[in-house]
Amino acid sequence: MRVCFIEDTNLHGGTQIWVTEAARHFMAAGVEVTVLTPDSGWVAPQAAADGARVATYDYLDVITENKSCRKIWAEALADCDAAICTVHPPRDGFHCSLFAARVIQEHGLGTTLITKTGTIVPEYKREFYLPDESVKSAVISIADFTRNYLIDTYKIPEEKVALIYQGSDLETFTRSDAQRAEAIERYPLPEGAAPILGNVGSFEERKGQIYLLKAVAELRKTCPDVHLLLVGDGPDDGMLKDTVSTMGIEKHVSIFPFTSEPVLVFEAIDILVLSSLFKEGLPNVLLESMCMEKPVVSTRLAGVPEVVKDGETGYMVEPGNHIQIADAVGKLWADRTDYTRMAQNARRLMTERFSKARQFGAFVDYIRKITEPARCDCPAGKA
Repeated sequence: MRVCFIEDTNLHGGTQIWVTEAARHFMAAGVEVTVLTPDSGWVAPQAAADGARVATYDYLDVITENKSCRKIWAEALADCDAAICTVHPPRDGFHCSLFAARVIQEHGLGTTLITKTGTIVPEYKREFYLPDESVKSAVISIADFTRNYLIDTYKIPEEKVALIYQGSDLETFTRSDAQRAEAIERYPLPEGAAPILGNVGSFEERKGQIYLLKAVAELRKTCPDVHLLLVGDGPDDGMLKDTVSTMGIEKHVSIFPFTSEPVLVFEAIDILVLSSLFKEGLPNVLLESMCMEKPVVSTRLAGVPEVVKDGETGYMVEPGNHIQIADAVGKLWADRTDYTRMAQNARRLMTERFSKARQFGAFVDYIRKITEPARCDCPAGKA
């Protein structure tokens, strides 16, 4: 079986890391892998280094859907049993899943197009998920909230939508003294800082870091040694740094660049805070930090309630409410016995239900099932 991963973005966040990890796991399972992605992006060199067949195109040129780009996509997809296409925002009328469907249809390819998503954005069109009824297709949702939305709101047939959680690498995301020592060296923080809050992701409006900074300013009243570790990059980088200065909280915030080793961030922190405002599914950082026995304070979005259980593995707050963030952090840190209980609950949930090895296996099994002609119409189900 050969599978193509279509990752139409120049970003290097959690989704892109998942694609490269998935490619490695698929290859280890005997699946031949092609990665179709922009030549200017982070994914291409990573996938090539891992031994995948990589097909690249110009990120800006592809939106014209010209003959040259169609040829690149057709050649990449020609011998693939399935193509997994991450659903990203449209660009100037171009959408990767729509384009993939057109290429498959125009060239008469037998490739099954599988869109993958955990995010619900109201402006997204139904066809982003199910592009062309004449092309054999399916949808993988990584959150039950998202699966139900696709079925109930977009009226996508239930048998077309599978739920497969992404999971986390339990072996990698396990606390150790050696990792802790490396984390302290990698992320030097003020002596006596506590609690240490962590936020990992793109620096952009939808991630809501501005409200997290406001929460830190508020928390100084009850937790004078609170410190926030922000790790990432993006268009809001300069704005966030200016805001830290304007608010006078330089001693309470440290900003570090994007890392492909988030395990060290999770070793360094006490609480993971997800402050996102919209466009989230079930973020990898939640699963990974919970594997590391870190309770979570998160905004209530999409699939988050499927892992952040109020009072059990952390607390949920409303998007854009910095007072609620501050209150939740304060409450979590005030009772250390309760903090430890939630930390242990978080790890237990990941161990029991979110093993990455198991979930990657579920992806491979599902793709094998729907690409077998005799079983192509069987129900997708949940994994």
